[in-house]
Amino acid sequence: MEYDCGFTKDNKWFRYRAAAIIVEDGYVLFAGNEKDDYYYSIGGAVHMGESAQDAVIREVYEETGIRYEIDHLAVIHENFFNENIGALKNMDCHEIAFYYVMKPKGTRELKSNSYTQGVRENMYWIPIEELDKYKAFPSFMKDFLCSKHSGIEHIVTDERV
Repeated sequence: MEYDCGFTKDNKWFRYRAAAIIVEDGYVLFAGNEKDDYYYSIGGAVHMGESAQDAVIREVYEETGIRYEIDHLAVIHENFFNENIGALKNMDCHEIAFYYVMKPKGTRELKSNSYTQGVRENMYWIPIEELDKYKAFPSFMKDFLCSKHSGIEHIVTDERV
């Protein structure tokens, strides 16, 4: 059995996550499901003893059915938020995520058959220019994708209400 790098103590929740930035022809890939009213980045928890690089490759394959390769580490994201629904309801959340830009495949065809916590996940190619019209997380994604940058960026967001 694999164990995720994270813990819950009282009303505090922490997770170490690896995520992908997958862009094809002006579109960025996000996931969504029937129970949540927002889109989220492709990725998931890093398992104990697993590198973030191995985790993002595994997660991308699990969610898309496609074997993408890493281009480079782009963002280290510290995210603070509160959740109002589901397993994290009333939790004070802190997540650290490594965002990797994946090498494009030249196609938006996927072979997704992904489920999270028993709920079917769907993949959505969202036009980068229209990303701000969607409730999509991480919230920094459009600004990041529309700006020039070099090296690894450290982004901190605090979405606690």
